[in-house]
Amino acid sequence: MGSLPPSHLDFSSANHGNDDHHHHQEISKDNLLSLFKSQQDLLNHFFKHLDLSQTLSFSRLLLSTSGTVFFTGVGKSAFVANKISQTLVSLSFRSSFLSPLDALHGDIGALSSRDVLVLFSKSGSTEELLRLVPCAKARGTFLVSLTSVPGNPLAGVCDMNVHLPLQRELCPFNLAPVTSTAIQMVFGDTIAVALMAARNLTKEEYGANHPAGRIGKSLIFKVKDVMKKKEELPVCKEGDLIMDQLVELTSKGCGCLLVVDEDHCLIGTFTDGDLRRTLKASGEAIFKLSVGEMCNRNPRTIGPETMAVEAMKKMESPPSPVQFLPVVDEDNTLIGIVTLHGLVSAGL
Repeated sequence: MGSLPPSHLDFSSANHGNDDHHHHQEISKDNLLSLFKSQQDLLNHFFKHLDLSQTLSFSRLLLSTSGTVFFTGVGKSAFVANKISQTLVSLSFRSSFLSPLDALHGDIGALSSRDVLVLFSKSGSTEELLRLVPCAKARGTFLVSLTSVPGNPLAGVCDMNVHLPLQRELCPFNLAPVTSTAIQMVFGDTIAVALMAARNLTKEEYGANHPAGRIGKSLIFKVKDVMKKKEELPVCKEGDLIMDQLVELTSKGCGCLLVVDEDHCLIGTFTDGDLRRTLKASGEAIFKLSVGEMCNRNPRTIGPETMAVEAMKKMESPPSPVQFLPVVDEDNTLIGIVTLHGLVSAGL
């Protein structure tokens, strides 16, 4: 902890006078690389000296807890504690952040004898946490301290302690918590993944906890959730003249016509690209052509229960990408259309 900083971190020669303007030096590539290497060495010290028996006991405690796992800390450690708690929540664990200040003004009522309270503190001498300990113990909560200074007071009053080995901070003055917080984050996130594996959390369960994100949408949304249907569909009959269906082709924003029979079963599709090609090949004869004569009678289709992300893959598959897929049921009855624009708009 008290080791001297590496030579490239020694700022003692910098201008520390009373001038209003500090002297600024350029950040060189070599110095920056050296800083990252030093941080790597400091993190490697943590990995090399971490007590795995303590870590295993802590992991098993969190896994077996029937109540809520609360995390707390002060300053930068509070940000880490809050982040680790939110990670566990996203993995379907009951967890929450508890502010030590708010806890002493009413929020401690959230604690019970079924809960675990994890206290992050580099020094283990944070006054706010030490004041919180007897109050939490009075509620029967199991207390775990995660600290980096051996023989600290917080470790002595908690039910369990995990020592997070810290050689020194990367900060040249060994003051700014830029390595200790990195260690806390790495430790907490690694434990979270261990718990995730022990719970056999599936990709689908993870996605269900992230419905607004791309991950969640790709695991939750089905074609039926993002397709256009009913009045939104650009529908026509095969006997309809192409020129009579131009409004339907252009007004629904799908770039195509869906050709159906009397029972609303899909016959084929006619796209705006087909219109251009037909006009070029037929000229004025296009005025007499029906949609059924020029439509594609073997279009790609998809079912309503298919995952929306699969629809996107099908659109992009060989031999050439398409911008839409008609949605049909098992009887080939048209029930909707899913477009590439619609999938992108949905965040997929």
